[in-house]
Amino acid sequence: MELKGVVAKSAAGHDKDSFYLVVRDDGEFCYIADGRRRKLEKPKRKNKKHLKPTKTVVDVSSVKTDKQLRGILKAFNNSSEED
Repeated sequence: MELKGVVAKSAAGHDKDSFYLVVRDDGEFCYIADGRRRKLEKPKRKNKKHLKPTKTVVDVSSVKTDKQLRGILKAFNNSSEED
């Protein structure tokens, strides 16, 4: 399953329950960024089985800066804080 451009929630690891954008998909692994801890220039490699994809898909080529990325993920992170 291709996850590039999908907003996903981390299900395991020290970044558990945080939302990320899947910047690249390489078979078993994905590269994720959030614009704050993980920048677009240096995304984190994460196993696909440790991600829970949402139904939101973003055109990765339209996200040019970390600030734009933070704006996209802001709604997701705010909704998870209210739970």
